[in-house]
Amino acid sequence: MTRMVLTLILTLFASFLQADVLLIEQVREVGNLTVPVNGQTMSEVESAFGAPQSKAPPVGDPPISRWDYEDWSVYFEYDRVLFTVLDEGAIIHPETPDT
Repeated sequence: MTRMVLTLILTLFASFLQADVLLIEQVREVGNLTVPVNGQTMSEVESAFGAPQSKAPPVGDPPISRWDYEDWSVYFEYDRVLFTVLDEGAIIHPETPDT
């Protein structure tokens, strides 16, 4: 019984490690991806990245809103970027410089 429990624990632990590695690899792959940064205004984001696919209305106090793009979402407090989140499972192709 103890061996079965130990095997189950090790199997679960190994699956968590694999998930972390995959996430780290995805983050490394998008290192060259250009996304909005903290502090940018809504108008700066729209000017740089175009109109979002959808806009969620502000919620709460302070008002937090979300703009959704193809592979990521931008969260705003008032009109400033709080953070950008990559969509789960998004296939990201880092931008390559023109040659």
